[in-house]
Amino acid sequence: MSTPIRELSFGQAINEALRLEMRRDPTVIVMGEDIAGAAGREHLGLSDAWGGPMRATRGLIKEFGAARVIDTPIAEMGFTGMAVGAAMTGLRPVVEIMFVDLIGVCYDQIINQAAKMHYMMGGKVELPMVIRTAYGTRGDKRSYGGGAAAQHSQTLYSVLAHIPGLKVVVPSTAYNAKGLTIAAIRDNGPVVVMEHKFLGTSAKGHVPEEAYTVPIGKCEIVRKGKDVTLVGIGRMTHVCLEAATTLAAGGIEAEVVDVLTINPLDEETIIESVKRTHRCVVVDEDTPVCSMARDIAARVGEAAFDFLDAPVKAISSADTPVPFAAVLEANYTPNADKVVAAVKEQIG
Repeated sequence: MSTPIRELSFGQAINEALRLEMRRDPTVIVMGEDIAGAAGREHLGLSDAWGGPMRATRGLIKEFGAARVIDTPIAEMGFTGMAVGAAMTGLRPVVEIMFVDLIGVCYDQIINQAAKMHYMMGGKVELPMVIRTAYGTRGDKRSYGGGAAAQHSQTLYSVLAHIPGLKVVVPSTAYNAKGLTIAAIRDNGPVVVMEHKFLGTSAKGHVPEEAYTVPIGKCEIVRKGKDVTLVGIGRMTHVCLEAATTLAAGGIEAEVVDVLTINPLDEETIIESVKRTHRCVVVDEDTPVCSMARDIAARVGEAAFDFLDAPVKAISSADTPVPFAAVLEANYTPNADKVVAAVKEQIG
């Protein structure tokens, strides 16, 4: 008998991943600001009012209680450090940092403690810890405005992928959001799960009921093509797919690679695709300096130079803070029109 498959949103898929893993393993705990109803507000009837910015933890406190679903004060450095200690002593904490913009507050705990402890202790200490955090702009010219401005709209995954000892995954669909979240929880090292704010409700898809994993460290080819490789990260994979549809109408067949994990990066899948198509455009919502787009472009240029028929293109957001104004935010972010223009320039 076939396994039932339902359509879930991106946020619902993550909620189900957390719920299944907490049922399976009593050492899994979750913590963060407003993941239930705001710390200390139970007397106001808010014990399950919020569920985080994407509602991904809604309902967990009712099933697992306040000992395993911990609403924290607004103190990222404190509760991230607490999670590091909890992981070292045998728990599997899942920390929610509302927006990736806030990692500056707890960056020391992430890069100097979580990422390095296994190495510094000669492999004798495991750090099975997950950090979930939201990123990104709406950036859609047909539906203006995330409006979260410069301090709550950034795409800072490159500064995390830069750190040895951290794994960083960027899901793009409800299916791989559930699978990557479960894989991250089961991993014995620190994993950052980057969740795009505007995939939370828009990226609905078929998701099996049972627990499953999507492998960390593997790309996925989500559309076959022969003329150019489009490399997308997170929501930019959807932008690449939209561009590929437009290009196909003009007779250009684009292959789309969904990166899924930016550290460790699956270079092999990307390089093999470029060797088949002989062109590459990397699309990244981050700003351009020291970005994943330029990192991937450099790797392609080094490993597949003799196969390229045109220079690799890296499309990023503008090299400015994220603007508040809706029309500026839409122009700031990569879109399908920019990808199509880059491909046509390559092909001439």
